[in-house]
Amino acid sequence: MTLTLRPDLALIADWIPHGSTVLDLGCGDGALLAHLQQEKGCLGYGVEIDDASVLACAQRGVNVIQRDIEAGLGMFRASRFDVVVLSMAIQVTHQTEKVLREMSEVGADGIVSFPNFGHWFHPWSILRGRMPVSREMPYEWYNTPNLHLVTLLDFEDFLAKFGLQITARAFLANGLPVTWLPGLRATQGIYRYRRGVG
Repeated sequence: MTLTLRPDLALIADWIPHGSTVLDLGCGDGALLAHLQQEKGCLGYGVEIDDASVLACAQRGVNVIQRDIEAGLGMFRASRFDVVVLSMAIQVTHQTEKVLREMSEVGADGIVSFPNFGHWFHPWSILRGRMPVSREMPYEWYNTPNLHLVTLLDFEDFLAKFGLQITARAFLANGLPVTWLPGLRATQGIYRYRRGVG
C-alpha cells in the first residue's frame, strides 16, 4: 500500500537517496519513515515524545524511540546516519542550537522544515492587532507550542553560524512550490544542509 504524504514530507522523501539510513526527529505518526522504508528501502529510527504518535509509529511498523530530542542525541552517535530529519518541529524546541548541532554530529546530511514567519499574512495580521493563526501555525497565542518563530533569511543565517552549508532549499505555500519572493509568499521553508569542509 502506497502512503500519501503531506507535500512537505513528499519533497523531503524525494531528497533522501534509496537505501539511506535515516533518523527522523519528532517523527509524529511515522508517515515519512514508513514511506521511506516501503518505497526507497531506507532503514532508520523515529524519535517521538507523544504517546499516541509513538503508538501510530509502531502500528505502521516504524522503529520508534520515545524520547525528548532535547535530552540529547548521544545515544545515536555510534550509528551515524546518512540523513537526519526535523520536520515542522524546530520552532517548538527550547534548545534549538543544541538540537541543530547534535543533528550535524549524528548525520551526514540534515533536513529541516519549518513554518515561515516572514509570510506576508503574519505581519498583516499583527498590523490588524491580532497574532497570526494559519494552517502551519494553527494555535492561538495562549496555547501555542511555538517558541522560536523564524523567517527564511534568519534560518539561513543560523545555518551559516554553525558552518553548515545549504545543499538544497525549497519553499511551499499550501503545498505548492513557491519560486518568486519566497520570503513573503512561502508558508514553509525546507532546507537540506551538511557540515562545511574546513
